[in-house]
Amino acid sequence: MNARANFVRMQDSTQQDWQLIGGEFMQFAQGLPARVIKHLQILEGDYGGFPIDRYSHSLQTATRALRDGRDEEYVVCALLHDIGDTLGTMNHPDIAAAILKPFVSEENHWMVAHHGIFQGHYFFHHIGLDRDLRENFRSHPCFDRTAEFCELYDNPAFDPKAETLPISEFEPMLRRVMAQPKQSIYKAAKAPDPTHAA
Repeated sequence: MNARANFVRMQDSTQQDWQLIGGEFMQFAQGLPARVIKHLQILEGDYGGFPIDRYSHSLQTATRALRDGRDEEYVVCALLHDIGDTLGTMNHPDIAAAILKPFVSEENHWMVAHHGIFQGHYFFHHIGLDRDLRENFRSHPCFDRTAEFCELYDNPAFDPKAETLPISEFEPMLRRVMAQPKQSIYKAAKAPDPTHAA
């Protein structure tokens, strides 16, 4: 069993406690890509009435982006854009955006966070919603980027016959993208000193 801190209130914690916790955190953080993949795989077999399951849709969206020459960060965003379907059934883009936020550019984060409204352009009118809700964001610098993501990658990725690469193709990219946070309050935290382990 790993060593643990002894405080019962965080206000009573010590620097030594946080050196111990920090060491554990670093190991835990390294496992994030594997946990993300495992959660993405929960979508396998979940059709929800669609022509392909949500897992295949995610892989197919990423495959389309990869084959179109998009960079790894963009492809990872395409892969994970719907990962929130299980936990955020009413706000799935928010879940995906929250997972990706520490690791991606502001432009890619915005694209993922708003893709649901932009994707709605293709079907909202069938369910009694305004298909042009995305027009509320017309003046935003990421409007065209997000509209393009939906048009080229998300919208057409429901084809049972289309190329759909396996997760093994994307796992190395996911690991590289999640290797170092770009935006996180914890980015500035001091790494634990291994010579002063608790």
